[in-house]
Amino acid sequence: MRDEDCVAFLRWALPRLHMRWGGFRRVRSQVCKRLGRRLRDVGLERLSEYRTYLESHPEEWRELDARCRISISRFGRDRSVWTALRERVLPVLARSLRDRDEAVLRAWSIGCAAGEEPYTLALLWHLYLRPWFPGLSLRITATDSDEAQLRRAREALYPASSLRELPPELRAVGFERAQPGFRLRPRFRGSVRFEAGDVRNGLIEGRLHLVLCRNLVFTYFDDALQREILDGLIARLAPGGALVIGTHERLPAGASNLTEWLPCVYRSAP
Repeated sequence: MRDEDCVAFLRWALPRLHMRWGGFRRVRSQVCKRLGRRLRDVGLERLSEYRTYLESHPEEWRELDARCRISISRFGRDRSVWTALRERVLPVLARSLRDRDEAVLRAWSIGCAAGEEPYTLALLWHLYLRPWFPGLSLRITATDSDEAQLRRAREALYPASSLRELPPELRAVGFERAQPGFRLRPRFRGSVRFEAGDVRNGLIEGRLHLVLCRNLVFTYFDDALQREILDGLIARLAPGGALVIGTHERLPAGASNLTEWLPCVYRSAP
């Protein structure tokens, strides 16, 4: 499959999935390889034929959508964001909850892939924050639309490459060797609950103090869908809660009730 053919196809198909080509530009090779495999599965040779196939088989759009999921994740990805969470965001949220006599800090990791993001949050909490807030617990709901990724997350077994951005002390304390890589120790898994879910189809219930929405909604979805999901997230955030986005993302224009707190971190009105 020629790159120019794949690009032309994605420019045609992605808007029909409420996605934006700009988000896929640098990662398109992953999608193009999957498209090549799908063509073989349905007995087609060219993307022009697949375009006709999509128009005559509406159910095939679900198959295409599944092949446009990008799963690039590592523990501690974007270290500056995790430093801000550890040193600024989590302590402020925890103190606020303690002052209100609340016992649970509720977080949501959207598009959690194989669990690297929510488990990083759990590691930071247990090793750096929990000793200072003994009466407060962290509960993380982690969702993804890919069941295979969720199975990996629950297994908590990772190759060494997934841990390369973690500080050495977190790697040493948080993981034990297990073939073919490293497994997160059980005591760091209990605060994370994994659920199948697509943020486009609805948000989780309840008020949230921290939402990690990084490298998904504000990268791959079109503007209208971004605004719709953002409005829902703002409604879910507890007063003073924090929304974290990706380092290369920006919120759509007109976001209300949020102020920029730190780079990539926004806070709802107290």
